[in-house]
Formats: sequence, C-alpha cells, structure tokens
Amino acid sequence: MAREQKKLPGRINWRLTFAILAFGAAGVSTAVAGYKASLYVTSDPQFTLSHDRKDALTILGLVYASRSKVQRVFTADFDRSIFSVPLAERRRRLLAIDWVEDASVSRVWPDRLVIRIRERKPVAFVSFRSGPLLIDSQGVLLEQPVQAQFSFPVLSGVREGDTEADRRGRVRSFLQVQEEMGYLAKEVSEVDTSDPENVRIVSQVDRRAVTLLLGDGNYARRFQNFLSHYPEIRQRSPQAKVFDLRLDGRITVKE
Repeated sequence: MAREQKKLPGRINWRLTFAILAFGAAGVSTAVAGYKASLYVTSDPQFTLSHDRKDALTILGLVYASRSKVQRVFTADFDRSIFSVPLAERRRRLLAIDWVEDASVSRVWPDRLVIRIRERKPVAFVSFRSGPLLIDSQGVLLEQPVQAQFSFPVLSGVREGDTEADRRGRVRSFLQVQEEMGYLAKEVSEVDTSDPENVRIVSQVDRRAVTLLLGDGNYARRFQNFLSHYPEIRQRSPQAKVFDLRLDGRITVKE
C-alpha cells in the first residue's frame, strides 16, 4: 500500500514566487516607461504651443462668439507642451462663453490645438428694461453681436427674473406657434406666451398693428379665418385693435 507523502511545513513554492516577481518587475518597468514617456511629451520643445506659429491655436466654427474670449481661455497654455493642457477644464471654460453651445478641444501632433465651436442659434428677441436681447431655443439669453443684424419676432412674457427653465418653456410655446402657423408666421411681429393657454400675437394687417388672442391651438386656422374676414370687420369696427379668436369660427372684438 502506497504511503501518502506529507508536505513539509514551510516549503517555498518557487514557481509562484518567480511568477509574482516577474509580474512585479513588469509592472515597475511599465510604470518607469510611462513616467519617461510622460516626461518626454511634457518637456520636449517640439511639443510646445508657440506664439510664433500662426496656426498653433486653430479655432473653427466661430461666427458671433467672441474670438478674443476663446483665445483667452488658452493664454496660460502657450510656451508649454500641448500634452500639459487640461482639455476637460478648457472645454468647461469655453462652454461658459456667450453664444457657445458646445465645444471640443483636440491636440494635433506635434504642437497644435484645434478648437471646434458650435454656436447657439437665436430664434427671437426679448425686450427688457436694460435693452433687447436674443434668445435661443433652450431659453439662453444672448447679446446681439455688433457685426450682425437679425430679423426675428419679439417673444413677450419672458421676465428678467425668470429661470432658464421658465424661459425654455416660453420659447417652446413660441416655437410651437411658429411651426403650426407655417408661412403665416412671417406676418407676426410679436408672440406673447406668458399664458400658454392663451397665446397672443401682434400682426400687421392692412398696415395696422392688431393684437389677436389665439388660445392654445389651431393657430394657423384661426389667424387665416381672421385675415379672410378682416376687411368687413374693419368696416364695422374701424377703431378696434384687439380681437378674440379663441373660439373656432368666431371673432370677437375686444376693443
């Protein structure tokens, strides 16, 4: 009968020990190589963002946003390696600039940065005591660039103390009116969405500004019905400027 061979206590598993040492040496070698590579790309002059190179900082997509504001974000990065630039932090600062909706920053070998900007698209004017501003579809307020002229209707009902979420809701109602009215929207100079259940518009009809209460839907049909009947309405009520169209097929003179 074969005897069982007992393992001697304290015996070293050399195979396991050599494997652990080999993995440890490989890890140390990788760390050292990584450190040397990092040191190389952050200190070698060929990777330096230089003022002497005209395209060192390439900015794409700018139309209305301030170029100088974008450039100032990267002031501290010149005369340093492009691999030292904290891309996420630079993007965060770009998103804080007026008119910038989205941005990306890319390193281009060996010594360039490329910034791509997507600008906001205004859809209307808003009027405050401090002056008129533009507003985009997300409810973000925008300064009007001095080099541009826009032709948008005025969005009423937006107050200076409104949150961005409040403004976004007003703009959403405004865009719904425009979409439903289609080509007729070009006749509208002002849309008041302070009460989404009773949208008001101002339109030039027969060279006269009239205010129309459109309710909460059927905007195009109600407006078209008013235009069709306006000549006879003006004959009967030549001084009237406010009309209630909230009931389909009915036009009520308010003033």
